[in-house]
Amino acid sequence: MSVRVADEAAKVFADPTAYADEERLHAAMRHLRATAPVCWVDVPDYRPFWAITKHADIMAIERDNTVFTNSPRPVLTTAEGDAQAAAMGVSTLIHMDGPQHRKVRAIGADWFRPKAMRALKVRVDELASSFVDQMADRGGECDFVQEVAVNFPLYVIMSLLGIPEADFPRMLTYTQELFGNDDTELQRGATMEERGMALFEMFTYFNDITASRRAEPTEDLASAIANARIDGEPLSDIDTVSYYLIIATAGHDTTSATISGGLQALAENQGQLRRLQQNLELLPLAVEEMIRWTTPVKEFMRTAQQDTVVRGVPIAAGESVLLSYPSGNRDEDVFADPFVFDVGRDPNNHVAFGYGAHFCLGAALARMEISSFFSELLPRLNTVELAGPPAHTATIFVGGLKHLPIRYTLT
Repeated sequence: MSVRVADEAAKVFADPTAYADEERLHAAMRHLRATAPVCWVDVPDYRPFWAITKHADIMAIERDNTVFTNSPRPVLTTAEGDAQAAAMGVSTLIHMDGPQHRKVRAIGADWFRPKAMRALKVRVDELASSFVDQMADRGGECDFVQEVAVNFPLYVIMSLLGIPEADFPRMLTYTQELFGNDDTELQRGATMEERGMALFEMFTYFNDITASRRAEPTEDLASAIANARIDGEPLSDIDTVSYYLIIATAGHDTTSATISGGLQALAENQGQLRRLQQNLELLPLAVEEMIRWTTPVKEFMRTAQQDTVVRGVPIAAGESVLLSYPSGNRDEDVFADPFVFDVGRDPNNHVAFGYGAHFCLGAALARMEISSFFSELLPRLNTVELAGPPAHTATIFVGGLKHLPIRYTLT
């Protein structure tokens, strides 16, 4: 048996506090890319895994989706968390492979195609304008994350699903608790049982939505999911609720993290802000750079279905690999000056949306939302600066800023 290469630096991947300290996180990942790009991680409370930190290896593993599958371990959680998810029977798109994944993905795919995005754009632009107006009404200072960024994409994705606006605050709480369950400020409680209640309550809520849409179908995405059929059979209750869950959560927190992180980057790089304001044709490139810069999805896992090799390192059948997207998006072999925020970066082959069969279903919507928001904000933004220290969510899966105090002037 070959010797597994381990490195203390790789422990950051199983340490939620590391993602709240970007300097520490990126120092560890930079070290690993240079010295141990395929690194064995064996830490308390987690089942062991290989950490993959190079862009090319992440792409190759995502591309080879028969050797490396999402099931049975699609994301990194504690061993206790793995057992809880299995017991609840959660089965979202990220848990699926092969024909099952293709068929289930197709249920929502039409809602995220270019034609559907064009139809939705009017509503997204209206919401973006409304939230910039709200910024103007706040008197020149706010916590941008909590007062603006979390709400704009929430309104978009909940409108798409057809969730009543009165329930939006509840959905915001659920999604923040789910992705913030390693963060002492955001988590539901101290125990796994308490934290699991957010997931249970969200399941209960969406079960009611399923029953309502099956009894009286409507013209929204929730109805399309509730009444979908695979091989002539309706989705099970758990599969239906799991679909809502992935749309509601993945369609919200990731986009809010990018908008927040994008504004922080512009505030801290005033030359890039002025460059973008003076040439808004750069906005599509700037959106991609914001996505690369923030990389809200920190990792996905794959499990080897046969003995294989990654960068000369043997991976045994049954072993799991962690794909570190923030590391891939700072890879010096792919990006010139990867630690420079460049609104005109081109090419920008980031892996923030994944790659291959599991490429993010909502990528087009996310890009449109980010573009719509900054299209509204930038022409009206005279000045912006930080009004206090930013704070990041402690997480090992999805996250970004949880507080961004800013001071600004708008026209």
